[in-house]
Amino acid sequence: MASTVESATDHLSKLGIDGGFANSASNLRKNLHLLSSEQIELAKMLIEMGQSHLFEHWPEPGIDDEEKRALFDQLAQLNSSYPGGLKSYIEIARELLADSKTGKNPFDGFTPSVPTGEALSFGDDIFMNYEQAGIREAKNAAFVLVAGGLGERLGYNGIKVALPAETSTGTCFLQHYIESILALQDASCRLAQGECQKEIPFVIMTSDDTHSRTLELLESNFYFGMKPTQVKLLKQEKVACLDDNDARLALDPKNKYRIQTKPHGHGDVHSLLYSSGLLKIWHDAGLKWVLFFQDTNGLLFKAIPASLGVSAAKQYHVNSLAVPRKAKDAIGGITKLTHTDGRSMVINVEYNQLDPLLRATGFPDGDANCETGFSPFPGNINQLIFELDPYIEDLKKTGGAIKEFVNPKYKDASKTSFKSSTRLECMMQDYPKTLPPNARVGFTVIDTWLAYAPVKNNPEDAAKVPKGNPYHSGTSGEMAIYRANSLILKKAGVQVDDPVQQVFNGQEVEVWPRIAWTPKWGLTFSEIKKKVGGSCSISQKSTMVIKGRNVSLQDLSLDGTLIVDSVDGAEVTVRGSVKNKGWMLENVDYKDTSVPEEIRIRGFKINKIEQLEKKYSEPGKFCLEL
Repeated sequence: MASTVESATDHLSKLGIDGGFANSASNLRKNLHLLSSEQIELAKMLIEMGQSHLFEHWPEPGIDDEEKRALFDQLAQLNSSYPGGLKSYIEIARELLADSKTGKNPFDGFTPSVPTGEALSFGDDIFMNYEQAGIREAKNAAFVLVAGGLGERLGYNGIKVALPAETSTGTCFLQHYIESILALQDASCRLAQGECQKEIPFVIMTSDDTHSRTLELLESNFYFGMKPTQVKLLKQEKVACLDDNDARLALDPKNKYRIQTKPHGHGDVHSLLYSSGLLKIWHDAGLKWVLFFQDTNGLLFKAIPASLGVSAAKQYHVNSLAVPRKAKDAIGGITKLTHTDGRSMVINVEYNQLDPLLRATGFPDGDANCETGFSPFPGNINQLIFELDPYIEDLKKTGGAIKEFVNPKYKDASKTSFKSSTRLECMMQDYPKTLPPNARVGFTVIDTWLAYAPVKNNPEDAAKVPKGNPYHSGTSGEMAIYRANSLILKKAGVQVDDPVQQVFNGQEVEVWPRIAWTPKWGLTFSEIKKKVGGSCSISQKSTMVIKGRNVSLQDLSLDGTLIVDSVDGAEVTVRGSVKNKGWMLENVDYKDTSVPEEIRIRGFKINKIEQLEKKYSEPGKFCLEL
């Protein structure tokens, strides 16, 4: 043992570690022979950064040696996965924690104004032209799904992308997203001149919590029809938690040889894409766009074609998808910020920051509605479209690092101690903060009913939402899909009965006919219009499911449930009258544990009493006369 300690002492001397090290971390010094040269260098840095508390409890050599090594394995991983390493993480944390304690205004010196963007009206000629332009561009796009979270907040113990987007078909969010991308790929290649063999890349950012389960969901369902080579999973690492304003790294309360970690936020997607080398591969393949979206918005792809068309027409480097926003709604506003030094940027400002910022900069009414009845600052829905080449150029400078923030929960007004550990966080929509002044950053406003129905609140929390505000629950998310499909068909000329009000899990919602279709049937409005003809009508109690590309509705009267399922080579015309007992919605109590989680978080189940179901498994032309 003596020789081991002596060799460690010699090694310390070579590393330039003096007696001060022994005084600040004597327990660590006794155990240095357990560590590699690289780990000793890491230890030296941590001591210099005021982290000697990590080793104060270390016992004599021979006790818990494997646990000691495991701590350094974790520290090395945390050091390598953060741009600039743990030293940079601690330095940034101290600066941000100091700003938080003093209440520094992050927008000090900035004046807000309304940025430039495009507001679309569903179904008019401008909208349809943008949709066609977006379809043409889609073959040159890559899609990135930020899916690092579990569904615990929803009352669901699985991964959120495995939840059904709606229960009439049972299609989960991940299947819906993949089928939408494949439909875009197919439609875009059909519009291309000559041969088009392009496959749209699809990246999923996962986490420790979701990675293996996401992979299992894909593999067990044969990637929902997408080629496995098109799909790439990038796992996001967590970051170290912080115990106090000095940014002392927090030890895990359950294991003194582990650092407590928490998610860093979806802003990590930029550094992951950069470090993976995928952006260069996409550039070399001639791609032009990267589209980012989040995990539980079942309406999003109805807005993608038109929004991508806007990006192409306006040559936006960054295009934020947005919806009309009522003043003071709990949704961030897309805002142009101009600094006194001349800098400007177009960025999301969180709703709780927008009103005080406006009041402090010459807007006495703060966040107020304008003559349209909405705030002039459109609502950010965290779906982004980037032009690839400027994105790559910017990431070469930043490595994908996004400006972070910290949100400690203090025990009292002195702001000297936390209720629980905190950590640095980053958001993908803060990317424009790193852009040069000449960057073209805009937005596209799409009707809320068409573009935005996230599923993020559990039934109990949703039921407490003030009346008139969105529930953002499993209940409202599914009903929003039926509403959107009903309104699209109405716009296409179908007579669709008005909804009825019903209460599920304490939430009063509009119940429209339960209409669902696969993305390849109706990707754009112009496509849907071509597949609906004559005098068609659908009653409120009805359910209609279309699974197939070439299904046309001609003079159809539906009062019940109709399911048409056809292969791509089958052309099916449906005409006549369908009347049956259909499918009924039955209330379910979310506390009823005999019901599967994915059903009880909605507050209803479907009782399939009677339906007409027709399947066409061979190519050809068919007419379903009813």
